[in-house]
Amino acid sequence: MRLYLASRSPRRRELLNQMGIAFDTVVFRDGSRADPQTDETPLPDEDPVVYVERIARAKAEHGLRIVNERRLPQRPVLAADTTLEFAGEIIGKPLDAADAMSILRRLSGQTHRVLTGVAVNYLGRTEYALSATEVRFRVIDDHEIRHYVMSGEPMDKAGAYGIQGRAGLFVEYIAGSYTGVMGLPVCETGNLLKRFGWQF
Repeated sequence: MRLYLASRSPRRRELLNQMGIAFDTVVFRDGSRADPQTDETPLPDEDPVVYVERIARAKAEHGLRIVNERRLPQRPVLAADTTLEFAGEIIGKPLDAADAMSILRRLSGQTHRVLTGVAVNYLGRTEYALSATEVRFRVIDDHEIRHYVMSGEPMDKAGAYGIQGRAGLFVEYIAGSYTGVMGLPVCETGNLLKRFGWQF
């Protein structure tokens, strides 16, 4: 069995490969031509758990529309969204280097939650799963933050860090799914696909 991955994320591709899942990628447009259906702007006062489900479902449904428009073979479409919740606030990808530094200063020495929602749409039916992981950073000094931001690694990542990269040095404690923090919780994703008859 094959599926469509509705994501640009190299981490999600890597994790699907790790799971032994064959897939083709359905890529959304970005920049000024970005698909409005996958706009990741939070609604006013939107709860982070509600937000991540809304975006993951929207990406899966839009991925299915692209499959249909291109008259591709019908297969499940998998999409995911990762966001970070700190003090009840949604923290997405940094806008620029200064924003990345500001985010990392806030997270230094604190505990936050990483929420990854996974949605699978097949023949109009959508199933959804949520991974919520608690992460605590040690205290990070300004020199470390500047050095990390200069590497460029934080720029396309929710919460301005990638746990599988250099930011692993900052993580003092984790409770939940390591792969969920990377962007695709393999346990929850596997269970979701089993609902569609997937066998591992």
